[in-house]
Amino acid sequence: MADVNRGKRPLSPFMIGPHYRPQITSVMSIANRITGVFMTLGAVMIVWWFAAAATGPESFARADGFLTHWFIVIFIWLPLLLSFWYHFVNGMRHLMWDTGYGMTLPDVYTSGYITLAATALLSLFTLVFALF
Repeated sequence: MADVNRGKRPLSPFMIGPHYRPQITSVMSIANRITGVFMTLGAVMIVWWFAAAATGPESFARADGFLTHWFIVIFIWLPLLLSFWYHFVNGMRHLMWDTGYGMTLPDVYTSGYITLAATALLSLFTLVFALF
C-alpha cells in the first residue's frame, strides 16, 4: 500500500534545517566515528616514528623533527589527545549501555554530558602530567 504522506515529510532524518535538529546523541555518535578514524592517523604517525627510529639516526631526526614541530603538536597531537579520551570514555558509556544500564533518555543525556566533561578533564590531566 502506498504511503499517502510520503511527499509531506523529509526523506531522511539527516536533513539539516527545519526538519531535523541535531541532538547530543546524534552528534556524539558521529563524533565517536570521526575520532576513531582520526586516531588511525595518529597510529600511522607513531608507526612512522618507530620505523624511523629503527632505520637510523638521520631518518629518526627527520621524523622526530616533523612530529615535534609546534604546528603538528597543536593541530594534530592535541586533537588526537582529545580524540583518544573522548573515544575511550564514550566506549565506557557504550559498555554501560551493553549491561542495560542508563538507557532512559534522561540517563542518555546525562551520560553524554559526563562524557564531554570527563574528556576535557582527562585531557587536561594528561597535558599537565606530560608538561610537568
